[in-house]
Amino acid sequence: MTQPKSSNFAWQDRNLIAKWKSALDIIDSKGQAVFTELFDYVEPQQGPLNGAIVSIKDLFQVEGYKTQAGSVFISQQLAEQDSTAVAQLRKAGASFLGHTNMTELAYSGLGLNPHYGTPDNPIKAGRITGGSTSGGAASIALGIADAALGTDTGGSLRIPAAFCGLTGFKPSQQTVSRKGCLPLSDSLDSVGPIAKTVEECELLWQVLSGTTTSSETEKSSDADELRIVVPSNFGMNDLDALVEEGFAEKLAQLEAAGVVVERRFIDALEVYKTLPVWQFSAFESQAFYSQDYDLEKADIDPRVASRLARAKTINAEDFQQTQAARKAFIKQVSEAEPNTVFLLPTVAVAAPKLSDLELDSEYDRLNLLCLRNTSLANVLNGCSISLPFRFKQEPMGLLLTAGNGMDQVLLDLAKKLESILRR
Repeated sequence: MTQPKSSNFAWQDRNLIAKWKSALDIIDSKGQAVFTELFDYVEPQQGPLNGAIVSIKDLFQVEGYKTQAGSVFISQQLAEQDSTAVAQLRKAGASFLGHTNMTELAYSGLGLNPHYGTPDNPIKAGRITGGSTSGGAASIALGIADAALGTDTGGSLRIPAAFCGLTGFKPSQQTVSRKGCLPLSDSLDSVGPIAKTVEECELLWQVLSGTTTSSETEKSSDADELRIVVPSNFGMNDLDALVEEGFAEKLAQLEAAGVVVERRFIDALEVYKTLPVWQFSAFESQAFYSQDYDLEKADIDPRVASRLARAKTINAEDFQQTQAARKAFIKQVSEAEPNTVFLLPTVAVAAPKLSDLELDSEYDRLNLLCLRNTSLANVLNGCSISLPFRFKQEPMGLLLTAGNGMDQVLLDLAKKLESILRR
């Protein structure tokens, strides 16, 4: 696995104490809803992340602090040790400022939280940051943190990255340990970073994965061998006019720079449209949290509670059939499109105003639209990255999605495209 050059990272050679104090000042002035809990300063270890402040999603155990998944009903017990992901970051020299706010239980792509408040979008006031890693993205966009550790079940790293002008990377699930991280869906959850650049995401992923050997995490391929495809039958309908225009402009920019982009019908995506993807989070989160809590009596965001309750409409046999259908879908795509990278808008809509989400019906509609394109990677058990761009002052994202184990080659391609988009 290729190691990035550590000299390129903005967080190095800075006065960490001064940076820490500056971050606390920003939180006091305009970041009150970004964190659920702040940590005490700890002198960092030496490593490639030395000097970096990394915010931690409120799903990961951090020794000496409680983990509550953006809720108020989960036990206040303090963690006895770091989650594996946090331990890897700590060993690499990262500093942790606090647990970041999130959609309760990570169960939405919009990022609203009635218990701790909803972070405002730092680059588009009055808009949402997206979720569920809402506080993580906001912490970077505000200048509080250099990077964020989060999870992605259907887009929770990539949606807020797109809405906040950042880069979000969802790795192949097996490359980063989920030990010590509260789940939403064991089938779909991945652990990964949000940062400002692809190279920063690459370094963070390499740290998180423990520089896992290529035989375990990578397929032998080269970025030049990949086929970039815009599917004609998925992800391009019901787009906001601005998103459609912005995507077309960036696509033209890539092609003008010599990037070959195919536009064609993908048979397997017709199968994907028939999968009841909602069952994974509903069934698996209900099974996990109901072991310790009476979810019908717990103080839970009503919109999250209603989604949890959907698990009651299916049984174990139904869910086994859905799991089998997913497995068949993954096999079909891997055989038919072995070197394909799907290129889409990260999100079908521009960041909605918080006021647009007052009605449950509109909340549900926009949540589904926000998750639609990004969820493909999770169901595919693949890897995916959102590259930021702006169109008419609106922050948006280009979404690249590849198969399982193609993480490094996808990152290599993303760096190439990022350099074109920044011209």
